[in-house]
Amino acid sequence: MESESPIETKKGKSRTPKKAKESILKQKSPAEFFAENKNIAGFDNPGKCLYTTVRELVENALDSAESISELPVVDITIPNGCCREEIVKSKFNSMIGLVDRERVDEELYDDYETAKAREKRLAKEARALEMQAKNAALGKKVKEHVVPKSVKGRGEASFYRVTCKDNGRGMPHDDIPNMFGRDDLFNIHFNTCLHARYAVLSGTKYGLKQTRGKFGLGAKMALIWSKMSTGLPIEISSSMKGENYISFCRLDIDIHRNIPHIHLHEKRDNNDRWHGAEIQVVIEGNWTTYRSKILHYMRQMAVITPYAQFLFKFVTDTPDKNVTIKFARRTDVMPPVPVETKHHPSSVDILLIKRLIAETSKQTLLQFLQHEFVNIGKSLAERLIGEMGPEFSPKMAVKSLTDQQIVRIHQLFRQAKFDDPSGDCLSPAGEYNLRLGIIKELHPDMVATYSGSAQIFEGHPFIVEAGVSVGGKDVKQGLNIFRFANRIPLLFEQGGDVVTRTALKRITWNNYKINQTQDKIGVFVSIVSTKVPFKGTGKEYIGDDISEIASAVKSAIQQCCIQLKLKILKKMQAREQQERKRNLSKYIPDATNAVYDVLKEMAKLHASKKKRYEEGDADILQKVSDQLITEEALKEKLTQHVEKVDYEMALEYATQSGESEEPREDIYLESLDAKSNFFDFHGPIFVFRLFL
Repeated sequence: MESESPIETKKGKSRTPKKAKESILKQKSPAEFFAENKNIAGFDNPGKCLYTTVRELVENALDSAESISELPVVDITIPNGCCREEIVKSKFNSMIGLVDRERVDEELYDDYETAKAREKRLAKEARALEMQAKNAALGKKVKEHVVPKSVKGRGEASFYRVTCKDNGRGMPHDDIPNMFGRDDLFNIHFNTCLHARYAVLSGTKYGLKQTRGKFGLGAKMALIWSKMSTGLPIEISSSMKGENYISFCRLDIDIHRNIPHIHLHEKRDNNDRWHGAEIQVVIEGNWTTYRSKILHYMRQMAVITPYAQFLFKFVTDTPDKNVTIKFARRTDVMPPVPVETKHHPSSVDILLIKRLIAETSKQTLLQFLQHEFVNIGKSLAERLIGEMGPEFSPKMAVKSLTDQQIVRIHQLFRQAKFDDPSGDCLSPAGEYNLRLGIIKELHPDMVATYSGSAQIFEGHPFIVEAGVSVGGKDVKQGLNIFRFANRIPLLFEQGGDVVTRTALKRITWNNYKINQTQDKIGVFVSIVSTKVPFKGTGKEYIGDDISEIASAVKSAIQQCCIQLKLKILKKMQAREQQERKRNLSKYIPDATNAVYDVLKEMAKLHASKKKRYEEGDADILQKVSDQLITEEALKEKLTQHVEKVDYEMALEYATQSGESEEPREDIYLESLDAKSNFFDFHGPIFVFRLFL
């Protein structure tokens, strides 16, 4: 019989140590990430959210129209139809089917006013009324008494219905839900045939391209904000060219699962043959605090895109508060559509090289270098492979490269010398369009524009265009700086921007006959690039630390100032000429009278033979005696002499200052297309269209 173990385990008690809970790695969808970090995309507060929503919808509309070479027509309405200027809480509750409930515990609410606070407020109002009465009795100017508004609690938010309609490409019926409600962070896709920017984190897969968007979020972020602030779905109407129906979709997004939730998706009649997209979203916002920003954005967008027509409406029940602004189209000359380009070797990093290797269809290292990068031909690729070391060969399989070999390729890319990438892939606004936009919106007294050639920073091409205006409508005294990046306005964080710092600290305005403090100066700078070096999480300004861009901005502004200096000198010369002529003409009557009196006295002396004059002078005095030379004739001769001398002095001044040798400008003749009955003469500041 076996003896029992002296150690017995007590029933119900386990001696096995408890295992710590394993940490769970949670993968977030792109939508969930931006919902938690909405400030990154410009959704900091209700006012900024309203502004960013308008901005994203407008830029989407422009991209869509330009992708099919259609002159953009964009209508923005806040709100839609007969709604009030803001959807108050009661209206919002009725929209979502929520019944209003009367307050039971008043002290629970943030806007509750205690009896002591009410007494203090009423006493303050009484003192203000008493002071107003005393001032009125003394005959002093009395300000109108403003009744203080009641305290607005945190829960009393304002909601706005924002509608944007365009005449762009439109979207295929079946793709609309996924374009607005679904995306994969690791399967980034870009389709130039669609409203590509409606997908979170969309971008080109195999290369680089100049794009308007800062994050590629587009209307998706507005949808996320609508979901977070109101829970209401957005409505999309869309039709493509040639379709006899309009696709209508009402949907919202499951932020955590990153999938669309479709409420309604149907086809409707398209009797007007309209094409484009109309997006309607209800969001929490604040029109009062961001009204000026939204209107400034629309005005600056009209400056940089004078070929587009914008109609902005803010409709209320109170006619005095209605805002309707139409920014008319000034030209039908559109910039070329940006062209996708491959990566420059000096601009790539190790992660990008790995991604290109994983996605390439090329088999060998030689083919990979030739076809996946710009400015690498066959001979240069062979030289690079030879420099990499003996373990590399032109025919080696590119997908067999180890991490160490990829690092070696990256190091060689950073050290080797390559030709600069071409700027042909970029699409600047154009000097002609920039000048038209400035004239159209600001009506300046004079304006100068300049478009620089393509330059390079870190392997990325960029072009800087600038305009400087003097005078104009709604322009404050001093420097008024307008910044654009990839043809969109930048309105925030102006102080740290390279344009602001250059205009304030690196341009000596007095050298160009411009008074920095008293003149109304408009400084317009547009930078386009395949990679705009934004700073900060909100991407609202371009840093001052890239010497190539800072130098190009300074040079562009200086070129405009040089043009303006010539115009200002001409204006000053004309003003001085007028002043000189006015001063001389003022003394002509007195001078004529005095000279004629002297001539008459001399004529009397000559006739009485008291004094004899030479033959030439005697003839003149005889004509005075015979009334052949009158005071009026002498006055006319003096006037003609003043005109002649003034003209000769002005001509001599112009010759000495070199103004007669103005720089010649190239004119470009467009090739004649069989489909067109006209062709254009393109100059930097004009387009002359000749119809056949």
